Amino acid sequence: MAPALIFFVVFVIYPIVVSIRTSFYNYDGLTVATPAGLSNYVNVFVDPDLRAALLHSLLLLVFYSALPVCIGLVLAGTMSRIRVYGLTVFRAVLFLPQILSSVVVAVAWRGLLASDGPVNGVLEHVGLGSLATSWLGNFNTALPSIGIIGTWVEYGLCMVLFLAGIVTIDRSLYEAARLDGAGPVREFFAVTLPALRPQISIALILTITFALRNFDLIWNTTRGGPGTSTTVPSLFVYLDAFQNRELGQASALAVVLTIIILIVVAIVQVAVREPSGRPRPVGAERGTR
Repeated sequence: MAPALIFFVVFVIYPIVVSIRTSFYNYDGLTVATPAGLSNYVNVFVDPDLRAALLHSLLLLVFYSALPVCIGLVLAGTMSRIRVYGLTVFRAVLFLPQILSSVVVAVAWRGLLASDGPVNGVLEHVGLGSLATSWLGNFNTALPSIGIIGTWVEYGLCMVLFLAGIVTIDRSLYEAARLDGAGPVREFFAVTLPALRPQISIALILTITFALRNFDLIWNTTRGGPGTSTTVPSLFVYLDAFQNRELGQASALAVVLTIIILIVVAIVQVAVREPSGRPRPVGAERGTR
């Protein structure tokens, strides 16, 4: 374990410690750092632009986490019940967005959502030309458009996690549920969904973390614009550190963002954790006798 532990300490633990220490100084990376006390942390909470960026990240949670999990559940539940030739290829295609580079995804969607792009072309073709707009350049549509891109990227990961979980479910539970008269929908909510609690927890943690630390998709599509309509905290971390040369402020924001992610992940783990004494799924007793 020593090599992995050394790597972890050098490239994870040590940078975290340095960032925490730097957050209490005014430092531009070149001159001597001067103590700043808690002023960098105070600026994080009083700056209206940073508060707006945090709100944007919370809104993106709906697109980056809630929607992918729901879509993944629907796809996994459907695929577990049907037997279609070439289904493996279909699953691979649905998972493809997850393995693509974020830069490739951003550039592709930037072209799709351009004012003269295919999306507006389709709207014009079907008689909905009045809805056509510059999706990433409009103050009202830029943030939802980035959210849709995140949904497209993340749902494949959720689907694969849920398919892996469904395979481990005891088939006798489904048979018992059918004997009790449960249809496909009732069977899903009574048997499949309760059994997927561990996979749902993992999917939520991964997607929420991705949403709160997201940088590359936004930087390569809108760079926080138009105006500040798509700014997120990680964007300010980059700007403060590498453009404004305010490493202390950037470190403080990074520390606060990390704490927020840890708190949200802890809440998810508690909320999704299987309660003790939970009623057994429909037909569970009959299926085990």
